[in-house]
Amino acid sequence: MATIAADILEEMKDELVQSADEKTRDSAQRFFKEEVKFHGVKSAQVRKIATKYFREIKSKDKMEIFALCENLLEAGFGEEAFIAFEWSYLLRKKYEPSDFIVFERWILQYVDNWAKCDTLCNHTIGAFVEMYPEFLKNLKGWARSDNRWMRRASVVTLILPARNGMFLEDVIEISEILLLDKDDLVQKGYGWMLKEASKAHQTETFEYIMARKDRMPRTALRYALEKMPPELRRKAMAK
Repeated sequence: MATIAADILEEMKDELVQSADEKTRDSAQRFFKEEVKFHGVKSAQVRKIATKYFREIKSKDKMEIFALCENLLEAGFGEEAFIAFEWSYLLRKKYEPSDFIVFERWILQYVDNWAKCDTLCNHTIGAFVEMYPEFLKNLKGWARSDNRWMRRASVVTLILPARNGMFLEDVIEISEILLLDKDDLVQKGYGWMLKEASKAHQTETFEYIMARKDRMPRTALRYALEKMPPELRRKAMAK
């Protein structure tokens, strides 16, 4: 890594440590079942720091910035991961098909909780798939993975596209793959995806849910129905 870039990262990490407080760090842990690493910096401050230091590196080559992101991810802290994924999203106009391998590797190597998964997938990978929908087939492969974060990634990647009415057939197909998944974070993930799809495609989404409501885990069902009209929710939740 170039010395100047390394110096920028060190300066940024120092600022994160100086901005941390114990109360924020302790409260962050409450949102996770697994042990997580946080400095304890409030989200708004992390975003400010991400924006501030991106100005100093944005003229660099995309792959060099991805390397800086990877350096941040190796630290394992939630704040560094947020910054890495924010920077990768800010490069979205420069995405190329070959970047998919980078993003997939980040899930496999660095994603170890739902917050990292959702931050990377909602924005960076979601924007990538909108640009290159031929990679939707790869998401279906992720949905069959033994890795829980890959399975959650397959659905949270489609949250924003689904909200915008895109890829309904793929949303349904991935939901079908994950229908009986035992992992609660995967259930919540595909339920969330169906909820977003229902905003633009209420009838089709409701018909899909009704046809499977007796088999769909209640957690996924509740999430999927959250934005439906009350009478449709009651109908779907009735045993």
